[in-house]
Amino acid sequence: MMRALVTGAAGFIGSNLVDRLLADGHQVVGVDNLSTGVATNLDDARAHSAITGASFELSILDVTSAEFVELVAATAPDAVYHLAAQVDLRASVLDPRHDASCNVLGTINVLEACRLSGVRKIVYAASGGSRYGAPLELPVKEKTRPDPLSPYAAAKYAGEIYLRAYSDMYGIAPINLALANVYGPRQNPHGEAGVIAVFGSRMLCGAEVTIFGDGTATRDYVFVADVVEAFVRAGRAPVTTVGTYNIGTGQQTTTAEVHRLIAAAVGGAPPPRHAPGKTGEVHAIALDVSKAEKELGWKPRVQIAAGIRETVCWLRGAVDLEPAELAKA
Repeated sequence: MMRALVTGAAGFIGSNLVDRLLADGHQVVGVDNLSTGVATNLDDARAHSAITGASFELSILDVTSAEFVELVAATAPDAVYHLAAQVDLRASVLDPRHDASCNVLGTINVLEACRLSGVRKIVYAASGGSRYGAPLELPVKEKTRPDPLSPYAAAKYAGEIYLRAYSDMYGIAPINLALANVYGPRQNPHGEAGVIAVFGSRMLCGAEVTIFGDGTATRDYVFVADVVEAFVRAGRAPVTTVGTYNIGTGQQTTTAEVHRLIAAAVGGAPPPRHAPGKTGEVHAIALDVSKAEKELGWKPRVQIAAGIRETVCWLRGAVDLEPAELAKA
């Protein structure tokens, strides 16, 4: 059993990770400022704790605060899983200062908290979908030169650089998981990030779906349960295992194909409308995950059609907006 601290614990990936860590018998402290995280995402964690006596608590804090540093000192975790972030690409373009405050200064404060408290193990949610820019060869390997093309991508990569610096200076042992496009239950169906959740929620409500671009853009979609497994394996890896690991499927799926798969899962939907592509987005990405398979013993298990069906099943219980309300979203 270990003591784990999870930042961004009430978020999409964070809450799924909390559930898994508790199920594995670990003590978990969650941290979230609830600016985008949803407290009800942790209902299962609270219920599990109440029934089994597992140790779980949530601290409503910002990772940039002095109080967070104090919490890490008081908790003395064996591992910190750092998932708290501003993840909306368009928001980063509109307000890069806020994005950097969350994603750069927040990560620095997490590192300082770990340094001051003697915590060595950090698992960082890096961006694999934007880390490499527009690579010429796909799927892309970790040795490919990073080329961030948006404020969000630059800030997330800056976090990796700080982690490397702290590793060299203070003996911290960071593992950066360069995540592809993660999808699955608890992803915000009303935000800008997460095309599968957004498309699925709108189709279920009978609202129109918009594809930005001509539908040929490709992404590497990886299911949240597979991503959680990667975090778990990284957390229990020896402190001699450090560096960046791609976490995806290695497969490219077009936006048009995603629309088709979701339409099939919901029982049919009208054709989408198209709008101009978004600033800062790359046209195609897929991640080579052979390094994670070799060194972490991890590989993806869930095929995209099955993952979409599971996501749609969750959305049926989570979406309660009327079509007219969704049209305004």
